[in-house]
Amino acid sequence: MYCDAKEIRFRNREELTLKSKVKTFLIDILLDIVGGCFIAIGVYNFAVASGFPVAGISGIAIVFYYFWKIPIGTMTTILNIPIILICYKLLGKQFFLRSIKTMLISNILMDWVVPLFPVYHGDMMLSCICMSVFSGIGYALIYMRDTSTGGADFVLMAIHKAKPHISVGKIIIVMDFIIVIIGGILMRGNIDKIIYGLIGTYILSFVVDKLMYGVDAGKLALIVTEKGPQIAAKIDELSQRGATLIKAEGSYTGREKEVLMCACNNKEMYTIQEAVKKVDSSAFLVIMESNEVRGQGFKPI
Repeated sequence: MYCDAKEIRFRNREELTLKSKVKTFLIDILLDIVGGCFIAIGVYNFAVASGFPVAGISGIAIVFYYFWKIPIGTMTTILNIPIILICYKLLGKQFFLRSIKTMLISNILMDWVVPLFPVYHGDMMLSCICMSVFSGIGYALIYMRDTSTGGADFVLMAIHKAKPHISVGKIIIVMDFIIVIIGGILMRGNIDKIIYGLIGTYILSFVVDKLMYGVDAGKLALIVTEKGPQIAAKIDELSQRGATLIKAEGSYTGREKEVLMCACNNKEMYTIQEAVKKVDSSAFLVIMESNEVRGQGFKPI
C-alpha cells in the first residue's frame, strides 16, 4: 500500500512536470509567431518597401534581395549556417535548439505570410519609426523567452553572455550601425536612406531595452550623511518610500557616517532630493539610473 501511494505521487509529479513543459513550449511557439510577425512586418512591409537598409542578418539578406530577388527569409537561413556552426558551443545546446525553432518560424513568416499584408510607401520617417517599433517589439518578445532569431542574434547573445554587464540594446547599436552603413553603400542608397537606417537602428535598440529592462525603470539614490535616520524618516513622510541604512566610515576623516540606499520611480526622485536638502544640506547625494526595480513596493521578483 505504501509503495502504491509513493508510485502515485511520483506519477503525479511527472504529469505536472510534463504539463508544465508542454505549456512552456506552447507559449514559446506562440511568442515566436507573434514576435516573428512583428519583425517580418517591420523589415518587409516598411524597410524593404521604403528602400532603406536595416541591421542584422536580415539587413545582409535584403542586399541579396535587392540584387537577385532571393527571398529574405531563405537567404537569412543560408547566411545563418556558418554563424550557427561557430557559435554553437559557446551558446549551448538548449539555446541553440530554441533559436533554430525561432529562426525557422520567423523566416517562414518573412517569406510566406507578411508579403500578403499591404506594404507602406508613405513618408520615410514614419516608415523608419514603424520598422523600429514593430521589429523592436518582436525582438524583445523573442529575447525574453531566452531564444533568438539566429544570425546576428547568435553573435549578440554570445557577446552578452561573455559581457553580461553590457545591455542588449547597446550591443545591437554597435553591431547594427556597421551593417546598416555597409548595406546602404552596397544598395547604392543615398545618404538620407543610410541616415534613416541608422535612426531606425537606434530606435529599435531603445525599444528592445525599454521592453526588456526599462518598463519598470526608476532611480536609485545613495545618500552619504550623518543624519541617516532623520533623512529616512523625512523620505518616508514625503514620498512613502523606505530606505536601507548602511553603516560607513569616511576614508579621509575616519568619521562614522551612514549611507541610505533608496529606490524609487522617476517622479519620486525630486521629492527625495527635497527631503535630503531639508534635513542635511551637506549630505553627499548620488542619483543613478536603475534599469529595473523589483521587490516590496515595486513589481514582484
